[in-house]
Amino acid sequence: MKNFNIAIVEDDPIYSKMLKHKLSLNPEYNVNLYGSANEFLDDRTSSCDVLTLDLNLPDMSGLELMQAVRKVNPELHVIVLSGQDKVDTAVELFKLGIFDYIVKDEHAMEKLWYSVHKATNHVELSQEVMELRKELSKKHDFRKEIIGSSEAIQNVFSLIEKAANNNISIVITGETGTGKELVAKAVHFNSQRQGKPFVAVNVAAIPKELVESEMFGYESGAFTGANQSRSGKLEEAKGGTLFLDEIAEMDLSMQVKLLRVLQEMEVTRLGSNKLIPLDFRLIVASHKNLLKEVHNGNFREDLYYRLLGLTIDIPPLRRRKSDILLIANHFIKKFAKENGLLAKDFSSEAKTYLSKLPFPGNVRELKAIVETGFVMSDTEQIEIQDLQVSVGIEFNVDNLLSEEISLENYTNQIIQSHLMKNRFNVVQTAKELQIGKSTIYRLVKEGKLYLQ
Repeated sequence: MKNFNIAIVEDDPIYSKMLKHKLSLNPEYNVNLYGSANEFLDDRTSSCDVLTLDLNLPDMSGLELMQAVRKVNPELHVIVLSGQDKVDTAVELFKLGIFDYIVKDEHAMEKLWYSVHKATNHVELSQEVMELRKELSKKHDFRKEIIGSSEAIQNVFSLIEKAANNNISIVITGETGTGKELVAKAVHFNSQRQGKPFVAVNVAAIPKELVESEMFGYESGAFTGANQSRSGKLEEAKGGTLFLDEIAEMDLSMQVKLLRVLQEMEVTRLGSNKLIPLDFRLIVASHKNLLKEVHNGNFREDLYYRLLGLTIDIPPLRRRKSDILLIANHFIKKFAKENGLLAKDFSSEAKTYLSKLPFPGNVRELKAIVETGFVMSDTEQIEIQDLQVSVGIEFNVDNLLSEEISLENYTNQIIQSHLMKNRFNVVQTAKELQIGKSTIYRLVKEGKLYLQ
């Protein structure tokens, strides 16, 4: 939920508290009171989203305050409250770009409530347009975000280009941290729908009881707490792309409802009987095997075949070893630029170290490791010990249970982690893990472990 900062400039303390009480009924509003124009101007006018002001202030007129505000923040939504209904004053203020003019009568509170609601909607839409423009600037630029030259990732690039040229549904598969949302955005912002919304929904992040209202929307009074109508994610994606991440986590009962909506391409908000037509391109993603989930009874077979389209499988980082250093250097340069610092190089030992890590957390894990290494480094080069600060956390129990690889692979990852921690000292590693040195050498010979 987005919070909006509302500033009230009013010299009548009783009336200002009444205004604050009324607006604070909306939990999305953070309301601040100011008793004079100068008090407000001294407190960063640019930090608020909506300003309400009285025309008759003790230190300057509302007109003068408006002119001062426009110099600091020309886009600020200003609502004027006046004790007099003067048409010529209202006209002059509207020329200055005020959002609304409200006369202080018995209906002023209600008028202000609706006017602020309209103003915050304008603010939200403006922010969405700015974000959309930023995304549109990335068109045809996905190779700058998805880094790699390996054959495995080049195959993904080829599929992105094929997907962008048509409207087919897409299923993106891949382990956690491989960049499934990046691929979904690459498809959208290179397609004919690139000028329309890209709406991403992480199904796993929404509580089970809220998924339906988030997806389908609701009318005011549909349930306790529904104080106003709200469109759902399916409506918000009108003309654009709906990206459902971790689709396998959706409850079976919700899967039935989603299937019906996808078949008819129309939705009914909670608390309403009105059918709303839908128009979006569907992209879903999961780190789980959907067909396997169907066989296990966790995913509906009919929904699976409804979703089935072009599949883009993102390879794990361990299957594209040649990309590791390319990606690491990309993250280092980006991190340095964002923090106003000079980029650093990796020492030859650090490069070897990175190339041999198993990366169960994939690209997301690599990013965390190299950024932490940058911070820990005290020289112009990032060394092994700088990188080792973040290595090893992937082997905790929770992460082990969340991954779907064999026990043998887990064992090998743990041994490899201890080898790296001990700077590839086989004797020390064998002693720590209470295994024979010959076991480690055998796994190295079989290509399952690496020594520097």
